[in-house]
Amino acid sequence: MSQVAVQLKNVTLAYGAFVAIKNVNLTIEKGSFVTLLGPSGCGKTTILRSIAGLVDPTSGEIIVAGRRINDIPIHKRNIGLVFQNYALFPHKSIYDNIAFGLKYRGVDKDTIAAKVKRALDMVRLPGVEKKLPSEMSGGQQQRIALARAIVIEPDVLLLDEPLSALDANLREEMRTELKLIQREVGITTIFVTHDQEEALAMSDQIVVMNHGVVEQVGPPEEVYRAPATRFVASFLGQSNLLSARVVAIESGMARIAIDQGPELRVTAPKGLQAGEQVTAVIRAQRVKVGATAQPGDNELSGRVRTSSYLGGTATYFIDLGGVTLQANNTIDDKVFHDGDPVTMVIAPQDCVLLDNEGRRIAA
Repeated sequence: MSQVAVQLKNVTLAYGAFVAIKNVNLTIEKGSFVTLLGPSGCGKTTILRSIAGLVDPTSGEIIVAGRRINDIPIHKRNIGLVFQNYALFPHKSIYDNIAFGLKYRGVDKDTIAAKVKRALDMVRLPGVEKKLPSEMSGGQQQRIALARAIVIEPDVLLLDEPLSALDANLREEMRTELKLIQREVGITTIFVTHDQEEALAMSDQIVVMNHGVVEQVGPPEEVYRAPATRFVASFLGQSNLLSARVVAIESGMARIAIDQGPELRVTAPKGLQAGEQVTAVIRAQRVKVGATAQPGDNELSGRVRTSSYLGGTATYFIDLGGVTLQANNTIDDKVFHDGDPVTMVIAPQDCVLLDNEGRRIAA
């Protein structure tokens, strides 16, 4: 049976006339890894800072481990926090950096020593207690910051873009390592990033935000395959967003006419009516170039306008006469080039329909 670790109820935070987050409702299960994802200024860091106690909500409630923490000072919230720049004390040893929170809480020396050793073992850096932060690499400093955060056994761990200062290769390595550590420790973690790959690779749940409002909450595969809004479709991954009109509905399938383009057969959501204007969302990875169609699939013909070969994958922009489709495909054997005639296959279930307000029409 799942337990609730963190709950936000109608949380709003405004700076004068500017509303940073608006009526945010969020429930986070104990032991889960939840990512707040969105562009700069969308409110994701504001939520993190509200939970930490660094800023106070204008209204609403924040509940952690079953208690309302709005009026509890930051040092009494039992929350671990890892910043983008790690915020290690440069002149303190690794031991003293990690032990800081425990000393502040009045923990005895022997217990501190045992907990510091255990935390360093957890982050796979045993025996570095006497070193200074400057003697550690960027990835090692990040692990020390993580050890300092988890050593106090917090109710929730907050990570504010902790990987952004690392180079690409180390970032990918630490992404995997961080998730492994989180799983081993079993700590409820809220992670802030604007990096889509990080969110998809690491999360149990993704919270997509825009202009202070939660656009969608769900597992990575659900948010990716069934975006709830036009913003989610355009921000997360690469999508073809095509204006269309519903021509007919037959046996649970809809025929839609793409503006200046072909007709497609798509799975019809409940309540869809012939004549409706919709936006068809088709992920670029679901446009299969040169594939063999299965019964019921849409098969289209076009010509490659531009192609980008990326080793194991290729990106194509394909002209259908009046509309262009993007396709991101893995390479099996044949690579298509600019000007090549191609066929494309799109399965009916791989098309999501949005209404005039940019919201997914429920299935």
